[in-house]
Amino acid sequence: MIHKLEHIGVMVKDMDASIRFYTEVLGLRLVKRVALADGAELGFLSFPGSEQIEIELIGRGREGLPDNGVVHHIAFTVSDIQSEIDRLKGLGVKLMDETPRMILEGDLIAFFFGPDGERLEFFQPAAK
Repeated sequence: MIHKLEHIGVMVKDMDASIRFYTEVLGLRLVKRVALADGAELGFLSFPGSEQIEIELIGRGREGLPDNGVVHHIAFTVSDIQSEIDRLKGLGVKLMDETPRMILEGDLIAFFFGPDGERLEFFQPAAK
């Protein structure tokens, strides 16, 4: 079952400039900023009082990482990611990930595609 919109991922060229824009111009607050092993960098922002929905800034970090456009993906929180992947398989949805991938601190993700090729993600937060 899908619970809510998790986050929207936006590709950015300059992480510092983008964080300044989203915080100073739009009033979001930086929740977390992390560097990944492949050189990419992630910045998570939310509005005070609406922390359950985030904008994820994605900095490519180095040349050679894919450029998937400005809006990279839309993510939805799920409680059982594998059963959702299996449900999509049964519906004939084009999958990017047939098994979940673990990121950050135990969160599980799986990407798939919408009817126009838009990149979508199921996100299962790590058990706390």
